[in-house]
Amino acid sequence: MSSSHSTAYQCIYYPPDQTARAREILSVVSQLQPLISALADQLLQAQHCSTEALRDVLKSLEEKTDQFVHALKDELVKSALLALHAARPGYVCKSQTSTPKASPVRSDSIPTHKEYDEEEWDRVWASVAKSLNCVIAMVDKLQEQDNNNQESAPCHTLADVITSHSPDGRDQLGVVVQSLKECVSAVAERARRSVIFVLLQEAAGSSAQGLQLRQRRDTVFSQALAALACGFVMRLYAGLEDKGFLRQLHAVGLVAQFESLLSTYSEEIGMLEDMEVGISDLHRVTFRITEAASEEAVSLQPTISGRRDRYTVEVPLPHHAFQTLPDELREGKPLRVLPVLFNVGINEQQTIAERFGDISLQERINQKNFEILEGYYKSLTNTVPSECLPCFQTQTDIKELLDTLGQNVVTKKRKNVEILWLAGMICRRMNGIRFTSCKSAKDRTSMSVTLEQCSLLRDEHQLNKDYFVRALDCMRREGCRIENVQKNIKCRKYAFNMLQLMAFPKYYRPPEGTYGKVDS
Repeated sequence: MSSSHSTAYQCIYYPPDQTARAREILSVVSQLQPLISALADQLLQAQHCSTEALRDVLKSLEEKTDQFVHALKDELVKSALLALHAARPGYVCKSQTSTPKASPVRSDSIPTHKEYDEEEWDRVWASVAKSLNCVIAMVDKLQEQDNNNQESAPCHTLADVITSHSPDGRDQLGVVVQSLKECVSAVAERARRSVIFVLLQEAAGSSAQGLQLRQRRDTVFSQALAALACGFVMRLYAGLEDKGFLRQLHAVGLVAQFESLLSTYSEEIGMLEDMEVGISDLHRVTFRITEAASEEAVSLQPTISGRRDRYTVEVPLPHHAFQTLPDELREGKPLRVLPVLFNVGINEQQTIAERFGDISLQERINQKNFEILEGYYKSLTNTVPSECLPCFQTQTDIKELLDTLGQNVVTKKRKNVEILWLAGMICRRMNGIRFTSCKSAKDRTSMSVTLEQCSLLRDEHQLNKDYFVRALDCMRREGCRIENVQKNIKCRKYAFNMLQLMAFPKYYRPPEGTYGKVDS
């Protein structure tokens, strides 16, 4: 296309209801055309059967052809054909006297092409109805001959009648049936071009935005993949001597549970939406264990291969560790990971969302991922013996925990952090890996991680409940979490103030002196 032609063309703006209608028409055409063609062929075959069989096929053919014609009697198809004609190279509208603007034009202001016969489309789809009428008339004629013949020779079949009373009857029916198929095919092709043209206008107008969304999705996915690979490697090394875990790994894969503390208000909604998509995309990732070339650090680094639709992460193990693995793992069997996400907002913005806003995003995420987690549990129990799972001192059954989680995700309760606690317990009971995050991964995340650590000390390592809060405060004042804050903002204080903490659930509040105004 020459530059003059390319600059003359303008994208046409079709409203959302018209693009939706275009998709609907495209779907109908794609479904009905092959169905009509198949019924037409059946009609020819039914000549050799009873009159009743022929009439049944004809009835179906009439119904589907009527649906086909009705779908195409749409003004959108007609106007889109006109617009498509105008968009072709070399077209210059006679009423056009100035260079068009760069902005898209609306579909209701498409220039009329003086040389294009607007009635042509009406004649084209009307030819389908005419061809169908010819088929019906031909079948009626043959049946009439059949009825006349039945009076004189009842034993004759319809095929006998066609060949005896009308030597060319079979050929005549074949001709009109073929004509119907050709008309349907021609109309379908034109309709398909027109509605695809409409959809291409939508795509052309949103291509820049689509590219930005693709880049955004890739960025989120790369971070999720890095976290998952790190968690998988750590869990693999921790379970090299656990035969039950290794059996579970190659039989049903590994569950990876992401815990989020984002609110469903303001900018954090977008973060949660990104997180949901990024974590869901991890289902396209599989792992494969290989034998490292040496025990040098560079040889033990995981490597990633594949494309967007499927990625494989290869995890090299030292020779002695690799040789102890089950045959399935040493043979390079792809290992699945089942990612799940649970979110409960806990800050003051979530209070606003719960009282005045919308928390449906959080509710949908939790319900959907509960169902995924429950499905994994069923696969696990059907495939792997219960003795393969880790033992805990608190012997609450996993099924019972799942039932309780299921009740909680549908219960209308503000800041129901029990969802996070139950999901965490279930994940640990099923040998899974866990990730916790919020907006910056240092403040709310620190509160959640330290609470989980203290709960494990109490439930699994005999920490006296009277010392629970003291241990919790100690973990938040000293150690990894406050050092993380220091590294991020050069100050040993969490980014909370007293007003904000009033909205926090009780066990997510840091001790005095670890929050408040940051000195400049």
